[in-house]
Amino acid sequence: MMGGTPPRLIMQEHIEYNPAYTLLTVNMEAGEAIKVEPGGMVAMAGCEMQTKSSGGFFKGLKKAMLGGESFFLNTFTAGGGGGWISLAPGAPGDIKWFDLQPGQQLFIQSGSFLACTTNVETDTKFEGFKGFFSGESLFFIRAYVEQGAGRIYYNSYGAMKEIPVEPGQIVTVDTGHLVAYESGLDYQINKVGGMKSFMFGGEGLVMNFSGQGTIWIQTRNIPSLASLIIPFLPPPSSD
Repeated sequence: MMGGTPPRLIMQEHIEYNPAYTLLTVNMEAGEAIKVEPGGMVAMAGCEMQTKSSGGFFKGLKKAMLGGESFFLNTFTAGGGGGWISLAPGAPGDIKWFDLQPGQQLFIQSGSFLACTTNVETDTKFEGFKGFFSGESLFFIRAYVEQGAGRIYYNSYGAMKEIPVEPGQIVTVDTGHLVAYESGLDYQINKVGGMKSFMFGGEGLVMNFSGQGTIWIQTRNIPSLASLIIPFLPPPSSD
């Protein structure tokens, strides 16, 4: 997880301006590389960029069609003298990272993936058709490594809070506020209250987590922001 002293296999990073307008800078030695979601690069030096499909052509296509993430990822590789790259998400918020070992999995909400080391594999996990009724995507990016340690970076809209879940405990999270969760957790998807509150009460679907692991949540969500802005937009033209 975040913190500690990682092996040199994992690059060194520095975070600034968190949690509202977080900027992540990753320092790389010669030949080291990082895969970045398109649009995530803010500035760089000593790096070359190459665009590749994420996880191969068919995995990348599945990810783009179902998960809402980009079909392509940009790979930035440091030159002979080393280099650095600064990254930021599109929405104002925080950035955290998670260190993966073989056998571990991390699930990240669609839209929160920012970058990862080149040995991290990503795939798409679909959480059921109930998600369509909430107006929120219930697709998640599954991140894992097959060999060695890997690091994945993910972002939130607003600040990010880490919630540990202990055996025998149930933690309920609104789907629009979930950023990521560990694979040691199970969940059930439910609506808040009865059908009337579901349709008119401003609440959607929730995930009831149980088991043992960590959940990351965000303090704001994009659908709520959109609902505040829409009333002030001009009506569509009849022309």
